[in-house]
Amino acid sequence: METGPDSLFVTLLLLLHSSHSESEKFEVIGPTDPIVAVAGDDIILPCYLKPNISAEDMTVDWLNLDFKDGRVFRYQNHRIIREDHIPSYIGRTALFEEELWRGNTSLKLTRVQGTDEGFYTCVIQSKPWNCNFTIQVLVEAVGSKPVVSIEGHRKGGMGLLCESEGWHPQPELLWLDSKGVNLSAGPPEIHRDLKGFYKVKQHVIVQETNTNRFTCRVQQSRINEKMETEVHLPSELFYRTPWRITSIVKCCLGAIAVIGLALAIYCICIKKGVIIDQLKLQQVDFKNKLVNLIVKLMNLKKELVNLKKDLDKVEKDLTSQLEDLTKKLDTFEGNLIVLLNDLDGIKKMLEDLTRKLVYLKKQLEGITVDQDDLTEQLIPLPEELDDLTEQLMDVTPDQGCSSPI
Repeated sequence: METGPDSLFVTLLLLLHSSHSESEKFEVIGPTDPIVAVAGDDIILPCYLKPNISAEDMTVDWLNLDFKDGRVFRYQNHRIIREDHIPSYIGRTALFEEELWRGNTSLKLTRVQGTDEGFYTCVIQSKPWNCNFTIQVLVEAVGSKPVVSIEGHRKGGMGLLCESEGWHPQPELLWLDSKGVNLSAGPPEIHRDLKGFYKVKQHVIVQETNTNRFTCRVQQSRINEKMETEVHLPSELFYRTPWRITSIVKCCLGAIAVIGLALAIYCICIKKGVIIDQLKLQQVDFKNKLVNLIVKLMNLKKELVNLKKDLDKVEKDLTSQLEDLTKKLDTFEGNLIVLLNDLDGIKKMLEDLTRKLVYLKKQLEGITVDQDDLTEQLIPLPEELDDLTEQLMDVTPDQGCSSPI
């Protein structure tokens, strides 16, 4: 068997490739028990990478397997992809992005509704490896208290209707008598709204009993919840009025109506004169009120005319003041222009003065230099004067007599 350098190099490459492939592999783990959610709450669907490597550079997909093309959430290329999602999940899903580096790809689902129940798959993709994990979500919702209404007489007894809504999963509706025995009823009617919650209703025909108490019960065995409503029906509701009695009652009511009409006509005839007098008085009163109203309208018209005159006067005054103000503004504008021109002239004069001052300053500096030179020349003059005086003293003859030579 060869053990040269070439075979060692090939073995080393194989080991490196094997270790690299092993480092790219991972598992996706989560709980094995279903996640039980109460409608309206927020839940977390746990999902983690094993080992705890970073998922920031991976693609994370959450799918609801009960939907075709049931994407709930996608994370890819360091951002959230919002296209091609199930519409009912938009705005209700999120990842813990700050935990992705630790391999936490759990999904947060808010405001749980009935349609959220089902199996969810967490799919993690990292070229060339991918893995997934499936978890079940169960949604619980207790509906409303049953509402019982009386529908009236039906063939075989009295018709009742029971309704309840807001349940999940689908509930069961039962009709019971006072002893708790199930009553034979029609088929239940089940409806499901857009959020996946159930509404159930059922009709029943009951006959008179010793108690005339009947109960509508709505129950859901999976969530171990039930709600019920009891209704008591008076015995009188179960009896129909015989046709003869009905006819007698109708005749009596007719006679009473005729008598009442006659009395009404008689009263009207008696009160007719009184009503006419009252109408005349009301007519006079109405005329007086109308006259007063006309007078008030005339006065109001005069006030309006005076007000218009005042407004015209105010308008003229304001117009005159506006014209004066316009003239003053024009005059001010002219003065301002003159002032600006004067300021320009002053500015030029200042510039000339500045230049002259600079020139004078330079002249003064020159004079100062000359003065310094003269001072330096005058300093030795006293000494020279002293020397000259001495020389003169030496030349001057002494006073006294001297014989001629």
